[in-house]
Amino acid sequence: MRVVSVRVQNGQDPALASGYADAPARVGFFTDTSICIGCKACEVACKEWNHVPEDGLVLTGMSYDNTQRLDANSWRHVAFIEQPKRLARELTAGTVDADGGLRWLMSSDVCKHCTHAACLDVCPTGALFRTQFGSVVVQADICNGCGYCVPACPYGVIDQRRGDGRAWKCTLCYDRTKDGLTTACAAACPTESIQYGPLDELRERAAKRLETVKADGFAGARLYGESPDDGVGGQGSIFLLLDEPEVYGLPPDPVVTTRDLPSMWRRVGVAGVALAAAVGAAFVGTRR
Repeated sequence: MRVVSVRVQNGQDPALASGYADAPARVGFFTDTSICIGCKACEVACKEWNHVPEDGLVLTGMSYDNTQRLDANSWRHVAFIEQPKRLARELTAGTVDADGGLRWLMSSDVCKHCTHAACLDVCPTGALFRTQFGSVVVQADICNGCGYCVPACPYGVIDQRRGDGRAWKCTLCYDRTKDGLTTACAAACPTESIQYGPLDELRERAAKRLETVKADGFAGARLYGESPDDGVGGQGSIFLLLDEPEVYGLPPDPVVTTRDLPSMWRRVGVAGVALAAAVGAAFVGTRR
């Protein structure tokens, strides 16, 4: 397995930038939340294929969601958004139960496999690397458990496993991708809410689907993560949402957390040179 950790420029295909000769097209996910039924088949398939440990399945008392969030033991998380009608900011056709009590929104969340991945920038061991397919993968046998990647992720995706200390997250089924297979979660989804394939094709498919959903009366529908001009250079995971990102627990304007590192280091360098010059001048003055 070839290890490459690079920072790519906005709009550049990370698969090509990673240094792989004749890199294949970048692949990713398109998650259509409008047809997610909350069955959690994707969560189970992910755990079974990747040997992800059980995470307790503890109900919060506030929701039927029993995995609560993405973490080291939940690489796919089907979020249940159960809102009383009075709290829903924009109720659209088909989102309110017949009795008018609740609206249910469901979305299978996953690692975004960012074009500009802050977790790659901060990893000191090269445990995180960019594959020839543009996905971001953690090599558990190289991870030293420093945890730098955890706060670096603007989405709160990557996590350290208790009792282990190493970082874990979705690999976009790298072992299956190399063999030309679809990911385990997409293969298990009964409604095709999760779709896997070349990212350019998924963007086109998502745009067409958005038009259909809006025509069906969901005026608040929108795409999330499809633009290469966003704060992470575009995501490898695109979502069709029926409401604003915050409703689904997603940041509205994600920005790669290491964006300002180059300018910060330049300023540190300038300050260091100035300090050295001042010390040198003081030393010379003292000798006189």
